Amino acid sequence: MTKILFVCHGNICRSPMAEFIMKDIVKKAGLSHQFHIESAATSTEELGNPVYPPARRKLAEHGIGCAGKTSRRLEHRDYTQYDLLVGMDQANLRNMRRICGGDDAGKLHLLLDFTDRPGDVADPWYTGDFDTTYQDVLSGCQALLEHLLRFPIS
Repeated sequence: MTKILFVCHGNICRSPMAEFIMKDIVKKAGLSHQFHIESAATSTEELGNPVYPPARRKLAEHGIGCAGKTSRRLEHRDYTQYDLLVGMDQANLRNMRRICGGDDAGKLHLLLDFTDRPGDVADPWYTGDFDTTYQDVLSGCQALLEHLLRFPIS
């Protein structure tokens, strides 16, 4: 089973969108049994809060639910418990390295680095553009699944 942890700043917009989009993609592909997918934050600002309402609505527009999800913080032990820890932007990646104590096993990645458009997923908390974020996250998750099917983690 491949264990993936998506990470963003507060775990109320981008990383839960990635968590539930990825769960939807693998379910539709009949691969749910091969994956364990969750999300977390690098900060403590939103701990225990549900998915931000505009992010929740954007997921719902595409038939994806996220009921019951609340923000949790990335912990050092997550590095050993997950095969991949996937951040949304460079700031997330820096904080992930700090929290995890580095990246000796090469588990830390940016979501869009799996696509042909590497870079950061814009934070809709600041942009208000949940459409673009949804499309970026969807493209990233599709590319990540294609990558994992070609290069399975043993």
